[in-house]
Amino acid sequence: QHGVEYLFATVVLMGILQVIAGALHWGKFIRLVPHPVMLGFVNGLAIVIFLAQMSQFKVPGSMVSDGHGMSGGEWLSGIQLATMLGLVGLTMLIVWGLPKVTKVIPAPLAGIGITAFVVIGLGLDVPRVGDMASIQGGFPAFHIPFGDGVGIYGTALAPFNLETFYIILPYAVILAAIGLIESLLTLNLVGEMTGKRGGASQECIAQGVANVTTGFFGGMGGCAMIGQSMINVKSGGRTRIAGIAAALFLLIFIVAASPLIEVIPLAALVGVMFMVVIGTFAWNSFKIMRRVPLMDAFVIVLVTVVTVMEDLAVAVVVGVIVSALAYSWQNARRIHAFERESETEIGAKVYEIQGPLFFGSADGFV
Repeated sequence: QHGVEYLFATVVLMGILQVIAGALHWGKFIRLVPHPVMLGFVNGLAIVIFLAQMSQFKVPGSMVSDGHGMSGGEWLSGIQLATMLGLVGLTMLIVWGLPKVTKVIPAPLAGIGITAFVVIGLGLDVPRVGDMASIQGGFPAFHIPFGDGVGIYGTALAPFNLETFYIILPYAVILAAIGLIESLLTLNLVGEMTGKRGGASQECIAQGVANVTTGFFGGMGGCAMIGQSMINVKSGGRTRIAGIAAALFLLIFIVAASPLIEVIPLAALVGVMFMVVIGTFAWNSFKIMRRVPLMDAFVIVLVTVVTVMEDLAVAVVVGVIVSALAYSWQNARRIHAFERESETEIGAKVYEIQGPLFFGSADGFV
């Protein structure tokens, strides 16, 4: 309705809101997310990651844009499908088996490299990264304005007025919430895996500053991603240097090594992401759902389904609300009283109340 320039203004406002959240230490409220919601969160994201790979099994030239990404298209078949599945299986086998032999080379990197070498060496006709890039194209460049309403190369900018603010504010709030919730939950998940704790407020401020900066340079904005984080941790990354190195290598690939990246077969990336799905999904949730209270099991399934059907932020909010209501209901039924005759006043009764007294237990108290 408004043009892509409003997206970049939204990213800038999103970053400002995230900085404010960090400055006010709102990140600490992530501790209110119950463990069943965390399990539903990782299970839902694993399914989302898996479903996102399905588009790679379609003929690249047959997909069209629906305004939200690439969709539709014809499925691969015959020898193309068999080759794609074989390469995906090869990559998954390498990622699974290499750590049992050596951990000097990160398994995902080795899987991608060996699969790419096989494809190039045998001259296999399979979809590659360059095929997707040529189909999807790019977004118009956005540059810092010089006060005349246009960027360095004449790109139109969103007007700097209250009308623009009212247009982008709802989306900036949603994006800021999604970015911080996913990042802070990923922070907690990685913390559990590594035995280390991260700074929630630092994460909010750092992410906000990055999004404000990238918005002025035509960036789409971003947040911590559980898939890449899982690859990082499982490849041995344990410090901030790992994240910085990943960012620098990504920059080098984009600026100087894009021709090399474009020849990588999509099957290799799909294989790596399938292993991420397997490592991300909380398989133990099937076992514990038979042992935990029924409401906790319901919350795990609910958050998983809402994450897949809607989005992460909605799923987490729904899970927290349902968990809070369930907790309130359980505590409302815990109040009871012991009554006895008063030892000091004749004819008087003394009621000893046990249990939490709050709005949910008010009727029981009466």
